[in-house]
Amino acid sequence: MRRMFGTIAPRYDFITRAFSYGMDRRWKRAGVLRASLPKGAVVLDLACGTGDFSQLVLTSAPGARVVATDLTLEMLRKARERGLKDVVGGDAGALPFVDAAFDCVFVGYGLRNFPDLRAALAEIHRVTRPGGILVSLDFFLPANPILRKMYLAGLYLQGALWGLLLHGRPGVYTYIPKSLRTFVSMDDFSRMLQQKGYAQVASQAFLLGGIGLHWAVRSAAR
Repeated sequence: MRRMFGTIAPRYDFITRAFSYGMDRRWKRAGVLRASLPKGAVVLDLACGTGDFSQLVLTSAPGARVVATDLTLEMLRKARERGLKDVVGGDAGALPFVDAAFDCVFVGYGLRNFPDLRAALAEIHRVTRPGGILVSLDFFLPANPILRKMYLAGLYLQGALWGLLLHGRPGVYTYIPKSLRTFVSMDDFSRMLQQKGYAQVASQAFLLGGIGLHWAVRSAAR
């Protein structure tokens, strides 16, 4: 997986726009605005990719400090090229941060790629202060079985086309539908957040539930 992301890093921003039909930045901006970050907030951009979420936070919440982390060195290089200063290599299953270090954690298209989603959520919960917020944007399985099959087939065809055009390898971007086959629906993920100690879990669906934006507040009780 790390090697694959290293391969697609130069085209990553383009692909996220293509698969979201140009709406990716709008969705991320909605996630940042809904978070209502406090002045001087300390924010983690987990699985940061090229640093899209980080840039939106810095422009939308003056005074915020953003730490961007990713497992792929090529992605981190791209994030640095965008001018991000706090860029750290890190594994979602064992984050290199102390407990309650962040006011908010943003994850853009990262959750379904984590080998152990529950372990990653436990780590995110650990590094978020009580009352802090998790904001996630990701692909999800539509709840309707027929729609789910159509959605996966469409993603596969789209991925194969872009892989062929951009890399001469049809399989490069079919990792998206492949990763989704063993992932969850938006409602399932909301329940997982509640089980992990998050309260006030809210979500917004896009593309008929194929893309979901979640906000969740870390409970002070756990």
